[in-house]
This record gives sequence, structure tokens and C-alpha cells, in this order.
Amino acid sequence: MRALVVSQLSPDLSGTALRDVPDPVATPGKVLIRVKAAALNFPDLLMTRGEYQLKPPLPFAPGMEVAGEVIDGDGFTPGDAVVAGTRLGGFADMVLVDAAAVRPKPPHLSFAQAAGVGAAYLTAYVALVRLAKVQAGEWVLVHGATGGVGLAAVDLAKGLGARVIATSRSPEKLAVLAEEYGVDATLPAPGFRDAVKELTGGGADVIYDPVGGDVFDESVRSIAFGGRLCVVGFTSGRIASVSTNMPLIKGFSVIGVRAGEYGRQFPDKGRENQEAIWALASEGRIRPRVHAEYSLAGWRAAFDAMARSDMVGKIVLVP
Repeated sequence: MRALVVSQLSPDLSGTALRDVPDPVATPGKVLIRVKAAALNFPDLLMTRGEYQLKPPLPFAPGMEVAGEVIDGDGFTPGDAVVAGTRLGGFADMVLVDAAAVRPKPPHLSFAQAAGVGAAYLTAYVALVRLAKVQAGEWVLVHGATGGVGLAAVDLAKGLGARVIATSRSPEKLAVLAEEYGVDATLPAPGFRDAVKELTGGGADVIYDPVGGDVFDESVRSIAFGGRLCVVGFTSGRIASVSTNMPLIKGFSVIGVRAGEYGRQFPDKGRENQEAIWALASEGRIRPRVHAEYSLAGWRAAFDAMARSDMVGKIVLVP
């Protein structure tokens, strides 16, 4: 089969290539899936550079989540349409996955839509529900709102009854969120501080930040007293810092969000989180958005689009 293999870490993807590798074989406790769609996430890009907290030994195949059809495996029938969290190996024609990480695909979602639910919405759920405990009527400021992780937070926050302010560098992409997701306000980032304070009457109750850098710095000055600032990632490339007098004076919390690690530390809650997001998906209460589909052979264009943040929603690879 074909798989995207990282044989050398590099900043320009020169150590990554599509290769022929041996077909995986189903074993007890595992499910072999023919991949119909695999969602691209920013950590996949970081792993090709060795810049993500998960640093698998070389060579490895990235790809954290897939949707496809069962070939063989415990508890499933060949041909079953499923979704699975893979952590690694999803960018391939086939992938072997722990049976516990596989679940039926919601029938109303396409394979591409279903592939993009797990990581993005799990991150949003852990941040907004488990950690920040967002309440209806609160103001939630979502940065990087047009990317997969940001858009999931917008979608979920609206479903929780929050008032949502979405930021991005692209007015055109923000217009999509206003039209399709009914956000309450859209603002440029950076440059949002004064508008956030005016809109909210003092500051956002919850800030969801996968961007970091200058956006984090400005967020510290845009948060309400008693607010919760969720650190989700650093797509800007700069890891920001905060002087401890700021949370002291403004009474806010800085919360680190690692959804997968949260589930590993608290397995029962982790299972509840997974059940919650897939229940929302099955009931049509969240709306995953696919920006573009690329063939597996066109993986480089997909990764380049991810690096440019050139999307509204998810980028998906289709073998």
C-alpha cells in the first residue's frame, strides 16, 4: 500500500515522501481500515519538523484521524463505515487501529466530514466544557477561528449558548463564519483589544487561543476579570509568556489544553468526552466543515495550504 512516510525531520518537507510499504494485517484487538479520508491537523505538520510534543521514532507515517471502511477486525463487519483516532499512520491507503478507538461513522456525514470531527472537536470540548466551563450568555473570543480547531470551538461555543467573537487575519474567511455559523462579531487579529472590550463591556469571559505570540499578548489585555484564557497551541510560531502580575491583577486563569493527554490522565472522563462529541455529531448539533480535499498523491499541496492557514475548516487527504 501507499503511505506518507517521514524518514527525516526537516522544515521544508524534504524528508517526507509517499512510499510503498507492506500492507498491515489485522491482529487481535485491532481493526484494519481502508482509509476513505484522513484529516490534516497542524500537529501533523509540526511532527514532520520535530516540533510537536509527540516525537515518534523515524521513520513514521503521520495522520491522526481517519474515516473509512472496515477490512477486518474485532467487533466489526467488513464494509462497516467507521471513524477512528489513529494518532499516527492515517495518511495511507490502509491503517491498523486499536478496536477501542474505532466507532461507527454518523450516516449523515461524508467520510471527509467525519474524518475532521475527532481531534478538533475533542480539543474544543475539553477546553470549553471540561476546563473553562463555558456558560450560556458568556462571551467567548476564538482566535484562529477559520482553521479546523478554531472553527470547532466557534461551532461548539455557539451550541453552548455563548456569544462568540471570531478573529482571523482574513476578512473574507471571517465572512464565511458570520454567514454559516452566526458568530456575534468578527475582528482582525492582532488589533482586537479595544473592540473586544467595547463589545463585551469589559473583556471576554473565555479566550480560546491556538495562535499564541502577539495574539496571546493582546488576549491578556482583552480578558474579563475572572476570565479563563485557554492555551491551545502556537500556530504563530512564537510561544508567548505572561508576567504573573497580570493574572493576579485581573483575576484570570491561564489554562493549558491538551485534549488527548487529558483523556490519558483521566480515562473515564476521556471516554465521556469522546461519547459527547460523537453524540453531538450524530444528532447534527455540530457542523464540521471541509475546506478542501486533496488526493494522497497531492499531500504536499495540502501541507502547504495548512502552513499558510489557507482554509476555512478542515483540509482532508483522500487516498
